Amino acid sequence: MKRLLFVLLLAAAAAFAQEPKEKESGGEANLALKWANFVVLAIGIGYLIAKTLPPMFHSRTEEIQKGIKEAQLLKQDAEKRAAGMETRLAALGSEIEQFRAQARAEMEQESARIAESTRRELEKIQQQTELEIQTAGKIAQRELKAFGAKLALELAEARIRASLDRGAQDALFQDFVQGLASAKESRN
Repeated sequence: MKRLLFVLLLAAAAAFAQEPKEKESGGEANLALKWANFVVLAIGIGYLIAKTLPPMFHSRTEEIQKGIKEAQLLKQDAEKRAAGMETRLAALGSEIEQFRAQARAEMEQESARIAESTRRELEKIQQQTELEIQTAGKIAQRELKAFGAKLALELAEARIRASLDRGAQDALFQDFVQGLASAKESRN
């Protein structure tokens, strides 16, 4: 193809190079040669254009169609993503509401658990307090009984001493001493 183009250009150059000499000999022959040269050149250029441009246009058309198809695929993918995002955004409100409801339920459960735990702790404290009160009451009763017994003994001793006069005390003492002496002799 390049060879043909080269040959045509060379022929055209040779025809134009001979033009001034032929101009002198005759104008009509020269005009016929110019037209013949023009026709050969036009046919050669037409042949080259017809041979090279359609494949070039065809490949360019294929590239454009391929680009269009890729763009359509990208557009479809983008539309799918956009639809997915819109769906997510639409569902986001309900998801947020679900999270809020779940958080409320968890807070209520936690509140109930804390209230139950507090109630149990209060019951334990109340039981311990009652036990301490009972223990303190028993200790106070024992101390009171001991104090009462001590007072009763002191009162009894005071009454016995008051009822005994000095002479009776001496007589009792003498009887005690004689009882000790007789017990000592019986042992020996």
